[in-house]
Amino acid sequence: MELSRRTLGKFAVAAGASAVVGTTVARSAGADTTWRASGTAVPALAGFDNELKSFMQARGVTAGQIAVTYKGRLVLARGYSTSSTLDVQPTSLFRVASLTKSFTAAAILKLVQDGKLSLTTPVTSILTFTPPAGQTVDPRLKTVTIKRLLQHLGGWDRDVSGDPLGMDGTISQALGVPMELKHADLIKFMAGRALDNAPGTKVAYSNFGYLLAGRVIEKVSGLSYSTYVQQKLLTPLKITRMKPGQTLVKQTGEVPYESQYTGRTVLDNSGKVVPAPYGSFSMRLHDANGGWLSSAPDLVRWARMFDAPSSVLNSTSLASVWAKPETGIQDGWYYGMGWQVRPVTGGTGRNTWHTGSLPGTFTLLVRTYNGMSWAALFNRRDDASGKSYGDIDQAMWNAAATVRTWPTNDLFPKYFPA
Repeated sequence: MELSRRTLGKFAVAAGASAVVGTTVARSAGADTTWRASGTAVPALAGFDNELKSFMQARGVTAGQIAVTYKGRLVLARGYSTSSTLDVQPTSLFRVASLTKSFTAAAILKLVQDGKLSLTTPVTSILTFTPPAGQTVDPRLKTVTIKRLLQHLGGWDRDVSGDPLGMDGTISQALGVPMELKHADLIKFMAGRALDNAPGTKVAYSNFGYLLAGRVIEKVSGLSYSTYVQQKLLTPLKITRMKPGQTLVKQTGEVPYESQYTGRTVLDNSGKVVPAPYGSFSMRLHDANGGWLSSAPDLVRWARMFDAPSSVLNSTSLASVWAKPETGIQDGWYYGMGWQVRPVTGGTGRNTWHTGSLPGTFTLLVRTYNGMSWAALFNRRDDASGKSYGDIDQAMWNAAATVRTWPTNDLFPKYFPA
């Protein structure tokens, strides 16, 4: 793949919750190969339809969705299904998992922009960290700034000590509290553990860091995390479909999720075995690091916001999103604030992206240096075929390469009426 087309980096498939290890559910990939597509077909962009069809049928994915923009125009919005009983529309809602992080980072930057917060403020100046009895707070925690939270430089390394977002049973037992856990339970548990790295010295993807960022937003704004994002970020962009996801309750228009695995419920202490997407993790805990529901058109409209200063984020805030971290540049890319960034064309342009991964969910959002963007959403991340879901990145680039002339249509007015 040409350097200008590379997007995915180290965190490509590892950006969601910890993998569920459980019982395999008997369901073969491609068991129902009925192909259904919704939305307006655009002949010039048939390559995207073809790539999604091949990708989904090869893995037995029953629900998928894409949206594509070119030069700020929404040129394609499609829903796909390989099930004769599932109707997936361009406006259907999917769990977007870690694509949530770009919203959380932007919410923090909005607070900074409005003079209510500084990126250099230590998180300990805003949130209280009280460890369990007999344990002490790592003194290095005082050097974890808001900026370091957003750039995964806070010192927590899930490859060393585990991801607390996947340690519900351990935390419940350690604190003597019932499941479903609360954010405060995770913060208390982590307050008594030593950091894995000195803050600012190593990039280590941290869902917990973004959980803390969500609590900072609540503390500083006086609003709930989701309310602040909806009022300050989504409403000005006329994005009205997005909403917080729930673990068991299906929202209107939301797709069902599938996995070949099961796991023990984290919603209570019963130890009941449940389908992995429905109770093996808590959507409530994942709110600021992976909790939003969205459609693909919503996501590319969100991505367009980063193209130029606006009333949501000004030029200073956008510069912060793309700023290089104090360390952690590797293989030509780095983690900015809520986005992964790869400078291209001699450093004069950039490809930016993020993936999301939870049991029952795989997502990708890409912005390219030459005016394209796309979002691809699926209702599973694993299947009996063993094929990589990260392959969707190359598939979307392949589809873009088949376009000879980009259409001049714009579907944004259709999906976002004035």
